[in-house]
Amino acid sequence: MPRGKLRVYLGAAPGVGKTYDMLSEGHRRAERGTDVAIAFVEDYGRALTRQMAEGLETVPRRTMTYRSRTFTEMDLDAVLARRPQVALVDEFAHTNVPGCRNEKRWQDVEELLEAGIDVISTVNIQHLESLNDVVEQITGIRQRETVPDDVVRRADQIELVDMSAEALRRRMAHGSIYPPEKIETALTHFFRAGNLTALREIALLWAADRVEEALLRYRHDHGIQQPWSTRERVVVALSGGPEGETLIRRAKRTASRGAGGEFMAVHVARDDGLAGASPKLLARQRALVENLGGSWHTLAGDDLAEAVLAFARQVNATQIVIGATRRTRLKRLFTRGTGEAIIEGSGDDIDVYVVTHSQAAHGWRPRRHPGTDTDTG
Repeated sequence: MPRGKLRVYLGAAPGVGKTYDMLSEGHRRAERGTDVAIAFVEDYGRALTRQMAEGLETVPRRTMTYRSRTFTEMDLDAVLARRPQVALVDEFAHTNVPGCRNEKRWQDVEELLEAGIDVISTVNIQHLESLNDVVEQITGIRQRETVPDDVVRRADQIELVDMSAEALRRRMAHGSIYPPEKIETALTHFFRAGNLTALREIALLWAADRVEEALLRYRHDHGIQQPWSTRERVVVALSGGPEGETLIRRAKRTASRGAGGEFMAVHVARDDGLAGASPKLLARQRALVENLGGSWHTLAGDDLAEAVLAFARQVNATQIVIGATRRTRLKRLFTRGTGEAIIEGSGDDIDVYVVTHSQAAHGWRPRRHPGTDTDTG
C-alpha cells in the first residue's frame, strides 16, 4: 500500500489563516471528487473558520477524562476506520491527553500516512523544536508543545501562510483571532509588532531552507551538476595559512549582502599524509567560522582545486572566496597554482573572488576570468 502524502500549512503566529487555508484546500479537493474528512479542527471560536468547516464531513472526536477534567481528542481509530482519501488534521505539534495511543498528534498523523491516507495539517514556526529557545528569547514565552523539525521537513509539501505584523495586529484588534477580553493583553505581549516581525522573518528563512533542501534533492535525483542560484551561498577555501581569518570575514560579509545568505568554510587535507597546516591555526579559524554563523567542512584529496570545486557544486554554491597566492614568482612560471585552477574550473556557474592579503606574493595579480572579481578590500 503506498504511503499517504503530507501537506503542512506553516505560519509565523496564531491567526495568520493556516486552519482556514487547510479547510479551503479540503473544499477544493472535495469539489474535484476527492473523499475528504475533518479528523480534527480547532476553530477557537473564530466565526470565519467555523463557517469554512461547514459542508465537510467531520469524524466525531474521542472524549477523555484526565485529572477530573474532560478533553476531546482526535479519534485515531475512528479516522482509520473511516479511511478518507484526505484527512484534515489541525495543530500538528499538539500533545495528546495521557491515555491516547500516541503522545503527540504528529505521531497520529504518521499512522494515517502509513495507512495510505493523505493528510493536510497546520503548525506555527514557534512549535518547531530547534527554534524553541529562539522564540522564547523573542517573545518571553516558552512553547511547551513542539514537533521535531525533521518531521515537518519530511512533508511532501510545505506552504507558508504569510501575513505582515501590521495586518495580523489589525486582525487581532478587530476580534478575528481572540475574544475581546484577551485582545489588549495579546497586543501588548506576544502580538507586539517587534515579536511578529521577528517570527515572520524566522518563518520565511526556515521555509527558504526547505526550498533549498527540495532543490538539492531534485538536482541530485536528476543528475544536475550546475548550481542553481536561489540565494547567496558562499564557499571560502582555506589553505590553513595565516590569511584565513581575512578570507573568512570577507566571505561572511559577502554572504550577508542577501537575505538568507550563508557561508561555508572548506579545508582540504592531503590524502598522501604529508604535513599540512598547523592544527592550532585551523582550530582558531574553525572557531571564527562558527562564531560568525558559518559551517566548517574538512575534505581529503590530492587535487585541492578539484575538491573545492566539487564541494561547491554539491552544496549549490554561488561564489567561492580564495586568497591571492603566496607562491613565489619563480614557482608561478613553471606550475599552475590552486587558485588559478579553481578560477579556470569554475565555469560560468560560480563566481570566484580573489582576496588580497598581507601574505600574498609581492606584485602578483590574478588572471581575470569570466565571473571573477579581484577583491582588494
